[in-house]
Amino acid sequence: IRAPKAPELPIVERRNWLIHQHYIRKDYETCKVFIKEQLQETNGMCEYAIYVQALILRLEGKIQQSLELFQSCAILNPSSTDNLKQVARSLFLLGKHKAAVEFYHEAARLSEKDWEINHNLGVCCFFIKNFKHAEEHLNTALQINKHHKTFMMLGKVHLLTGDTDKAIDVYKRAVENFPENTELLTTLGLLYLQLGKYQKAFEHLGNALTYDPNNYKAILAAGSMMQTHGDFDVAMNKYRVAACAVPESPPLWNNIGMCFFGKKKYVAAISCLKRAHYLSPFDWKVLYNLGLVHLTMQQYASAFHFLSAAINLNSRMGELYMLLAVALTNLEDGENATRAYEQAVMLDESNPLVNLNFSIFLYNHGDKKAALDQYQEMERKVNLLQDSSSSAEFDPELMDMAQKMRAALQVADNVVWTKPGKDSKSKPNSAAATKTPGAPLGSNQALGQAMSSAVSYNKNIQLPTGTNFTFCRQECEWVKTHSRENVSVKLVQNAHSDLAWKSLP
Repeated sequence: IRAPKAPELPIVERRNWLIHQHYIRKDYETCKVFIKEQLQETNGMCEYAIYVQALILRLEGKIQQSLELFQSCAILNPSSTDNLKQVARSLFLLGKHKAAVEFYHEAARLSEKDWEINHNLGVCCFFIKNFKHAEEHLNTALQINKHHKTFMMLGKVHLLTGDTDKAIDVYKRAVENFPENTELLTTLGLLYLQLGKYQKAFEHLGNALTYDPNNYKAILAAGSMMQTHGDFDVAMNKYRVAACAVPESPPLWNNIGMCFFGKKKYVAAISCLKRAHYLSPFDWKVLYNLGLVHLTMQQYASAFHFLSAAINLNSRMGELYMLLAVALTNLEDGENATRAYEQAVMLDESNPLVNLNFSIFLYNHGDKKAALDQYQEMERKVNLLQDSSSSAEFDPELMDMAQKMRAALQVADNVVWTKPGKDSKSKPNSAAATKTPGAPLGSNQALGQAMSSAVSYNKNIQLPTGTNFTFCRQECEWVKTHSRENVSVKLVQNAHSDLAWKSLP
């Protein structure tokens, strides 16, 4: 008795198994040959062949052509959620996020509890800045499936809306569900680092390095934290490891440069910062640090050049105008130095250093009344910092210069300074005169910036210890000798430049 003959497959699906086999083996050229034959036999009516051809075109970067083919699949089989999801995906890759949202909503009507649809809806809403709906869809996706990508995206949404506490809660939940995910551990560590919670930051970054010793983001962040506390040699050892993974990283070379700066190796610092500037010419933080080093070396024209460039990129930072005023003072351009100081005090609402420096500048130029006004404003800011933080510490040099100015202006001492603790020598001096956390992170780019130096990088311009940064030597009537002032109190000098100062109104 003969065995029954194998049934013939319908012509529309006859080569589907071959197409599938070659596609999963990534033998795309052979796969396209079978797809062509299948479509010729079926007059272009084989849904699977069109679907795989669209996938291959997307892999080749031909997004528009793949979109047209996925739309053909959706016409052939309008009840397929996969077809609608692929159409939406292609629209997303083309940057048409609103159109993608419509197709994802259509797919959601066919498949309500689909993690991929809800996650991608949240991503699309994120890109069109509809953060409320993005949060709703991402939370729905997490109820269906706790996926690490959804946790990451939800955390970004909270960061962009300025809710750092919610972002930290999301990342903590994510780490509980994915304790070995180095990306989540590193991100959470960076958030704690940004908030000044060094113990928790070190814990999570250390865990990330335990699972992946070559995680350059965690290495860079850990090195930055050590650098902030003055451990320059230990930080440099970390950066050597990171340099093997990302030799062309601007934040890496910025941090290395500031380590050399902390070790008073200024030429090496400038060399590294110049490399960071070459790799990222529009990063105002690198330009700020270059200006800082040139001020320290009393190269005021170069400092003016870099600080002006930094202000053109970030014109809302008062400390930048203050440093520029120092360079201008040393270049014997008192008029523009005055304008720079005025801009600095207008923009800065919390840093007493700005007002103290302006007060010294005005006193040296004979305007004692205006100097007294700035000194009193400095006292007001110090008292506010004292009220807002019981642990606020002030740089000893700032305290010393403030007391000398008080004596010179013959005013009562209305400030009760908090003396630095016994271990203050191991802590970074703060140009803002107090240690307060920086602004919250806002995006992936901002998370990347958290890894750029914690030295002179954040809103409070925290500077490394042991450097005694000398921007200038200032001669005051009430000081018999030239006094070396560091970033926290000085920066009053002469300034003149051949360049036209156009950044100020």
